[in-house]
Amino acid sequence: MLIYILEDDDNIREIESYTLKSNGYEVEEFVSPKSFYNTLNNELPDLIILDVMLPDEDGLKVLEKLKSNFVYSEIPVIIISAKTTELDRVKGLDLGADDYLCKPFGVMELVSRVKARLRNLEKEQKFSYCGIELSDSERSVFVDSGKVDLTYKEFELLKMLISKPKTVFTREAILAGIWGYDDNLGRTLDMHIKTLRKKLGDKGKYIVTVRNVGYKLEKSDKDET
Repeated sequence: MLIYILEDDDNIREIESYTLKSNGYEVEEFVSPKSFYNTLNNELPDLIILDVMLPDEDGLKVLEKLKSNFVYSEIPVIIISAKTTELDRVKGLDLGADDYLCKPFGVMELVSRVKARLRNLEKEQKFSYCGIELSDSERSVFVDSGKVDLTYKEFELLKMLISKPKTVFTREAILAGIWGYDDNLGRTLDMHIKTLRKKLGDKGKYIVTVRNVGYKLEKSDKDET
Protein backbone atom coordinates (compact mmCIF):
# COMPACT_ATOMS: atom_id res chain seq x y z
CA MET A 1 0.00 0.00 0.00
CA LEU A 2 1.11 3.54 -0.79
CA ILE A 3 1.56 6.15 1.93
CA TYR A 4 2.30 9.85 1.38
CA ILE A 5 4.24 11.73 4.07
CA LEU A 6 4.01 15.53 4.11
CA GLU A 7 6.58 16.67 6.67
CA ASP A 8 9.18 19.44 6.37
CA ASP A 9 11.45 18.23 9.19
CA ASP A 10 14.02 16.01 7.46
CA ASN A 11 14.87 13.94 10.52
CA ILE A 12 11.27 13.17 11.43
CA ARG A 13 10.30 12.46 7.83
CA GLU A 14 13.22 10.04 7.44
CA ILE A 15 12.23 8.20 10.63
CA GLU A 16 8.62 7.91 9.48
CA SER A 17 9.62 6.79 6.00
CA TYR A 18 12.18 4.23 7.17
CA THR A 19 9.76 2.78 9.72
CA LEU A 20 6.94 2.38 7.22
CA LYS A 21 9.17 0.98 4.47
CA SER A 22 10.57 -1.53 6.97
CA ASN A 23 7.02 -2.71 7.53
CA GLY A 24 6.38 -3.30 3.84
CA TYR A 25 4.71 -0.06 2.80
CA GLU A 26 5.52 2.00 -0.28
CA VAL A 27 6.27 5.59 0.72
CA GLU A 28 6.44 8.94 -1.07
CA GLU A 29 7.95 11.88 0.84
CA PHE A 30 7.04 15.56 0.47
CA VAL A 31 8.52 18.67 2.06
CA SER A 32 5.99 21.23 0.82
CA PRO A 33 2.25 21.23 0.06
CA LYS A 34 2.96 22.28 -3.54
CA SER A 35 4.90 19.14 -4.43
CA PHE A 36 2.37 17.07 -2.48
CA TYR A 37 -0.56 18.47 -4.49
CA ASN A 38 1.25 17.94 -7.80
CA THR A 39 1.77 14.25 -7.10
CA LEU A 40 -1.65 13.78 -5.53
CA ASN A 41 -3.24 14.95 -8.76
CA ASN A 42 -1.60 12.04 -10.59
CA GLU A 43 -1.76 9.16 -8.10
CA LEU A 44 -3.85 8.60 -4.98
CA PRO A 45 -2.24 7.12 -1.87
CA ASP A 46 -3.92 4.70 0.51
CA LEU A 47 -3.08 6.89 3.50
CA ILE A 48 -1.58 10.31 4.22
CA ILE A 49 0.64 11.29 7.16
CA LEU A 50 0.42 15.04 7.65
CA ASP A 51 2.36 17.57 9.69
CA VAL A 52 0.60 20.75 10.83
CA MET A 53 3.36 23.36 10.79
CA LEU A 54 4.44 23.39 7.14
CA PRO A 55 6.06 25.97 4.87
CA ASP A 56 3.73 28.03 2.67
CA GLU A 57 0.50 26.45 3.93
CA ASP A 58 -0.72 25.24 7.31
CA GLY A 59 -1.32 21.49 7.52
CA LEU A 60 -4.86 22.03 8.75
CA LYS A 61 -5.58 23.98 5.56
CA VAL A 62 -4.24 21.04 3.58
CA LEU A 63 -6.53 18.76 5.57
CA GLU A 64 -9.55 20.97 4.86
CA LYS A 65 -8.83 20.89 1.14
CA LEU A 66 -8.50 17.11 1.17
CA LYS A 67 -11.72 16.51 3.06
CA SER A 68 -13.73 18.99 0.97
CA ASN A 69 -12.68 17.40 -2.33
CA PHE A 70 -14.72 14.38 -3.46
CA VAL A 71 -11.70 12.59 -4.95
CA TYR A 72 -9.54 12.81 -1.82
CA SER A 73 -12.08 12.92 1.02
CA GLU A 74 -12.03 9.19 1.76
CA ILE A 75 -8.24 8.90 2.03
CA PRO A 76 -7.34 8.31 5.71
CA VAL A 77 -5.22 11.11 7.19
CA ILE A 78 -3.07 10.78 10.30
CA ILE A 79 -1.78 14.06 11.71
CA ILE A 80 1.60 13.89 13.44
CA SER A 81 2.34 17.22 15.08
CA ALA A 82 4.29 19.02 17.77
CA LYS A 83 1.08 20.91 18.59
CA THR A 84 -0.01 18.66 21.42
CA THR A 85 -2.70 20.47 23.41
CA GLU A 86 -6.16 18.97 23.67
CA LEU A 87 -7.52 21.90 21.67
CA ASP A 88 -5.05 21.20 18.85
CA ARG A 89 -6.01 17.52 18.74
CA VAL A 90 -9.72 18.22 18.82
CA LYS A 91 -9.41 20.80 16.05
CA GLY A 92 -7.53 18.37 13.81
CA LEU A 93 -10.05 15.58 14.40
CA ASP A 94 -13.00 17.91 13.90
CA LEU A 95 -11.60 18.97 10.54
CA GLY A 96 -11.61 15.35 9.40
CA ALA A 97 -8.32 13.78 10.48
CA ASP A 98 -8.72 10.06 11.14
CA ASP A 99 -6.09 10.06 13.88
CA TYR A 100 -3.78 12.47 15.70
CA LEU A 101 -0.33 11.48 16.95
CA CYS A 102 1.78 13.86 19.04
CA LYS A 103 5.53 14.42 18.65
CA PRO A 104 7.68 12.87 19.94
CA PHE A 105 6.12 9.54 19.06
CA GLY A 106 7.12 5.89 19.24
CA VAL A 107 7.68 4.14 15.94
CA MET A 108 5.77 1.04 17.10
CA GLU A 109 2.77 3.20 17.90
CA LEU A 110 3.03 4.84 14.48
CA VAL A 111 2.96 1.46 12.73
CA SER A 112 0.08 0.29 14.88
CA ARG A 113 -2.03 3.34 14.07
CA VAL A 114 -1.25 3.10 10.36
CA LYS A 115 -2.27 -0.56 10.32
CA ALA A 116 -5.50 0.25 12.13
CA ARG A 117 -6.46 2.88 9.58
CA LEU A 118 -5.51 0.76 6.58
CA ARG A 119 -7.59 -2.14 7.87
CA ASN A 120 -10.62 0.03 7.28
CA LEU A 121 -9.82 0.02 3.56
CA GLU A 122 -10.93 -3.61 3.46
CA LYS A 123 -14.43 -2.27 4.11
CA GLU A 124 -14.16 0.20 1.27
CA GLN A 125 -17.33 0.78 -0.66
CA LYS A 126 -18.12 -0.86 -3.92
CA PHE A 127 -20.65 0.84 -6.16
CA SER A 128 -23.19 -0.80 -8.42
CA TYR A 129 -25.86 0.67 -10.67
CA CYS A 130 -27.83 -1.01 -13.46
CA GLY A 131 -25.09 -3.43 -14.45
CA ILE A 132 -22.18 -1.03 -13.84
CA GLU A 133 -19.93 -2.13 -10.97
CA LEU A 134 -17.03 -0.09 -9.60
CA SER A 135 -14.54 -1.13 -6.92
CA ASP A 136 -12.50 1.74 -5.55
CA SER A 137 -10.00 -0.44 -3.67
CA GLU A 138 -9.32 -2.60 -6.75
CA ARG A 139 -9.60 0.35 -9.16
CA SER A 140 -11.77 -1.80 -11.40
CA VAL A 141 -14.94 -1.30 -13.42
CA PHE A 142 -17.19 -4.01 -14.83
CA VAL A 143 -20.18 -3.64 -17.12
CA ASP A 144 -22.45 -6.70 -17.22
CA SER A 145 -19.50 -8.72 -15.81
CA GLY A 146 -17.12 -7.56 -18.55
CA LYS A 147 -14.10 -5.56 -17.43
CA VAL A 148 -13.76 -2.00 -18.72
CA ASP A 149 -10.39 -0.23 -18.79
CA LEU A 150 -10.62 3.43 -17.83
CA THR A 151 -8.05 6.17 -17.47
CA TYR A 152 -7.48 7.73 -14.05
CA LYS A 153 -9.76 10.71 -14.75
CA GLU A 154 -12.46 8.56 -16.37
CA PHE A 155 -12.47 6.30 -13.32
CA GLU A 156 -12.79 9.22 -10.90
CA LEU A 157 -15.54 10.73 -13.02
CA LEU A 158 -17.54 7.50 -13.02
CA LYS A 159 -16.95 7.06 -9.29
CA MET A 160 -18.37 10.49 -8.62
CA LEU A 161 -21.49 9.83 -10.68
CA ILE A 162 -22.12 6.28 -9.45
CA SER A 163 -21.63 7.23 -5.81
CA LYS A 164 -24.91 9.16 -5.92
CA PRO A 165 -27.10 7.94 -8.79
CA LYS A 166 -29.80 10.38 -9.94
CA THR A 167 -27.94 13.26 -8.28
CA VAL A 168 -27.01 16.09 -10.62
CA PHE A 169 -23.37 17.12 -10.33
CA THR A 170 -22.71 20.59 -11.69
CA ARG A 171 -19.91 21.09 -14.18
CA GLU A 172 -18.15 23.29 -11.63
CA ALA A 173 -18.34 20.62 -8.93
CA ILE A 174 -17.03 17.93 -11.28
CA LEU A 175 -14.13 20.04 -12.47
CA ALA A 176 -13.20 21.10 -8.94
CA GLY A 177 -13.48 17.56 -7.60
CA ILE A 178 -11.67 15.72 -10.40
CA TRP A 179 -9.29 18.28 -11.85
CA GLY A 180 -8.81 20.48 -8.81
CA TYR A 181 -10.00 23.69 -10.42
CA ASP A 182 -13.07 24.81 -12.29
CA ASP A 183 -12.18 27.11 -15.15
CA ASN A 184 -11.17 26.73 -18.81
CA LEU A 185 -11.68 22.96 -18.81
CA GLY A 186 -15.20 22.70 -20.18
CA ARG A 187 -14.07 20.92 -23.34
CA THR A 188 -11.88 18.57 -21.34
CA LEU A 189 -14.86 17.48 -19.25
CA ASP A 190 -17.03 17.04 -22.32
CA MET A 191 -14.39 14.85 -23.99
CA HIS A 192 -14.05 12.68 -20.89
CA ILE A 193 -17.82 12.25 -20.73
CA LYS A 194 -17.85 11.27 -24.40
CA THR A 195 -15.09 8.66 -24.06
CA LEU A 196 -16.55 7.32 -20.81
CA ARG A 197 -19.94 6.81 -22.43
CA LYS A 198 -18.29 4.99 -25.31
CA LYS A 199 -16.33 2.68 -23.02
CA LEU A 200 -19.44 1.81 -21.02
CA GLY A 201 -21.12 0.64 -24.21
CA ASP A 202 -24.91 0.42 -24.01
CA LYS A 203 -24.74 1.59 -20.37
CA GLY A 204 -23.14 4.83 -21.45
CA LYS A 205 -26.59 6.26 -22.15
CA TYR A 206 -27.19 6.30 -18.39
CA ILE A 207 -24.79 9.26 -18.14
CA VAL A 208 -27.35 11.97 -18.65
CA THR A 209 -26.56 15.55 -19.63
CA VAL A 210 -28.53 18.11 -17.64
CA ARG A 211 -28.46 21.09 -19.95
CA ASN A 212 -26.67 24.19 -18.63
CA VAL A 213 -26.07 22.42 -15.30
CA GLY A 214 -23.97 19.25 -15.45
CA TYR A 215 -24.32 15.47 -15.46
CA LYS A 216 -25.97 12.63 -13.57
CA LEU A 217 -26.13 8.83 -13.72
CA GLU A 218 -29.72 7.69 -14.16
CA LYS A 219 -31.65 5.02 -16.01
CA SER A 220 -34.74 6.39 -17.73
CA ASP A 221 -38.14 4.72 -17.59
CA LYS A 222 -38.00 3.85 -21.28
CA ASP A 223 -34.94 1.67 -20.57
CA GLU A 224 -36.91 -0.58 -18.23
CA THR A 225 -37.50 -4.11 -19.44
